[in-house]
Amino acid sequence: MNGKFFNLMQTLGRSFMLPIALLPVAGLFLGIGATITGDAFIAQWGLENILGEGTILNGILSILTDVGDIIFGNLALLFAIAVSSSLATARKEVAALSAVIGYLVMYQSITSTLANFGDIESLKEINGLVGSVLGFEETLNTGVFGGIIIGLVVAYLHNKFYRVKFPDALSFFAGTHFVPIISTVAALIVGAILAFVWPFIGGGIAWLGETIAGSGPIGGFFYGYVYRALIPFGLHHVFYLPFWQTAMGGSIEVAGEVVNGAQNIVFAQLQNGDVISPEAAKYFSFAFPMMLVGFPAAALAMYHTAKPERKADVKGLLFSSSLTSFVTGITEPIEFSILFASPVLYFGVNAVLAGLSVVVVELLSIGVGFTFSAGFLDFFLYGMLPGNERTNWIILAIYSLIWGLVYYGLFRWAITKFDLKTPGREDDEEETRLRSKDEYREEHGIGQAAKTTTTSSTGELTEEELRSQQILEGLGGQDNLASFTNCATRLRVTVEDGEQVNQAQLRRTGAAGVTVSGKSVQVIYGTQVGGIATDLEDYINRVNKGEIQVTEATSQEAEVVVDEEPKATPAKEETEQTVEGIASPLTGRVVALTDVPDAAFASEALGKGAAIEPTVGEVVSPVNGKVVTVFPTGHAIGLQTEAGAEILIHIGLDTVNLDGKGFNVLVDADEEVTVGQKLVKFDIDLIKEAGYSTITPVVVTNTANYNNVSASELETVNAGDELITID
Repeated sequence: MNGKFFNLMQTLGRSFMLPIALLPVAGLFLGIGATITGDAFIAQWGLENILGEGTILNGILSILTDVGDIIFGNLALLFAIAVSSSLATARKEVAALSAVIGYLVMYQSITSTLANFGDIESLKEINGLVGSVLGFEETLNTGVFGGIIIGLVVAYLHNKFYRVKFPDALSFFAGTHFVPIISTVAALIVGAILAFVWPFIGGGIAWLGETIAGSGPIGGFFYGYVYRALIPFGLHHVFYLPFWQTAMGGSIEVAGEVVNGAQNIVFAQLQNGDVISPEAAKYFSFAFPMMLVGFPAAALAMYHTAKPERKADVKGLLFSSSLTSFVTGITEPIEFSILFASPVLYFGVNAVLAGLSVVVVELLSIGVGFTFSAGFLDFFLYGMLPGNERTNWIILAIYSLIWGLVYYGLFRWAITKFDLKTPGREDDEEETRLRSKDEYREEHGIGQAAKTTTTSSTGELTEEELRSQQILEGLGGQDNLASFTNCATRLRVTVEDGEQVNQAQLRRTGAAGVTVSGKSVQVIYGTQVGGIATDLEDYINRVNKGEIQVTEATSQEAEVVVDEEPKATPAKEETEQTVEGIASPLTGRVVALTDVPDAAFASEALGKGAAIEPTVGEVVSPVNGKVVTVFPTGHAIGLQTEAGAEILIHIGLDTVNLDGKGFNVLVDADEEVTVGQKLVKFDIDLIKEAGYSTITPVVVTNTANYNNVSASELETVNAGDELITID
């Protein structure tokens, strides 16, 4: 198997574990609630007065049922989130949000495409293909495959674009802001394609499920053997999931609705009070004889064949691992010890017995399911509690005991016949112990991705990584960095010791200014700060993972590369200069920029200009031009005049912390505006009550392009009065 593909499948399988881990609690709620409130259970035990419809206990248990049902009903969305965030290399929360958006857009696209161009009535003839998904009616039921598909698409786009750079005018939409945008476009296209393609795929899956079901013992044996054989490689999740959650595991009508997937069928029948289908339950029932008795019996065979002097050492290990297998169905210590002792014993006996067990449970009409693993807890909840009439659990218990004898006999014979080095039979110099899956995979190089390390050569680091390294050093190193975030124009950093901050080095990274106040540091980069923050977070994550080895030589050479002051655009020749007036965007009291109680603006690091303490909560355009940037929180807006001057209007100080509350933006990015046009409305009282200053800096961010930027000497201004002159 191709190594790259193998690692991808392993990673994909691991990403499935997050939603799969929810199934035990969902199944617990659904199993207890549905079983105990079922008519058959209530009548069997004469509990009408306690559990009958309308009683308090019935209501409580019904809530448990509904809560469990909602998780099973929305697994596809959970898989979309899990796959995208697991495969994202950094900023996983952005990938997760983008996956939610992508999933919704994909389904809206499927539904709308079918409504406008499809033949929904003919599609309904394919069993289980058309249904309701997350509120979308008469749409295609893509199951968990739909979630996995959009999760993979979003993960790819996220890793490709989360650090993308755009020109200054579009810098707000760069980096992580671009991921949900491009994911929306991609999801629309994916949905439209699936509307035409999925009927064939869905029909193929249904055909495959019917073929496996129709193949009798051969199909059952195939499932059990491959499931067990893939466990050492970590690929079993990828294999069994389609059987559990799609038509590959069968389709059946329950309570008037078509249900796809073995696990969904089992729980739908459990909830409806039906006899559990052995055809669906065989994908689960086969494991109980192995977990409850088979592996403990194999452990007993190991104990009986251990060297006499080592039996005391191995007894406790084998007993505890057997108890774990019986109670929870977790078999790793025993199973991987078998694998280490003899791959032939694992693949030639253990996996074969698993395949045969699938055949036997179906022949015996056993209907016991599980959510996590086939331990006694699941056996009780989904076998004993619903009743023998529905699950045939008594026959399963008897069969399990017989299967235990088979395991014991085969394992004891194989261990002694071939002198296998099972626990307690190791050579004298070896320690007696059980083995783990991590040991096996490490020994065989399974899933061990090669790490990328760097030497002192700067050629092995990207420009963004070099800058991030320099920023981190300028902040006193990673040990000095407590936390950081960013607002519209600057990195907001908390450090352990402000004296370790090297302001000169931070300026060499392109910072327009640096302010240090105790443990609080602000590094001003302008509107490109979002991408810089993302690069820094990604760099720190890679260092923590060991993918970048930071050495003293690397740091020194990195400094040489970026040890250059950012070059400002030369001012225009005096003969070309024209005077341009910038009107006041607000009505209120004029405040000199150097008097603004914010070091970043007062130092004129972001550019020269003026500030206004407003008396009216309304911002109008001070120029004829276009909107370049609208910040999501609404507290800041960037404009560009027809002559090229770039204006930043920052409403209040630290108002980014209001997270948009009190701000109503009336324009969009790239929109053409004229002098006096309303841009933003804001609540002055709300800002003050929240403890923030309403002083609003108005700065020319490309001040370096001009010979002179001067502010009006008026004490008060009305919106439209001249505030700033540039030439």
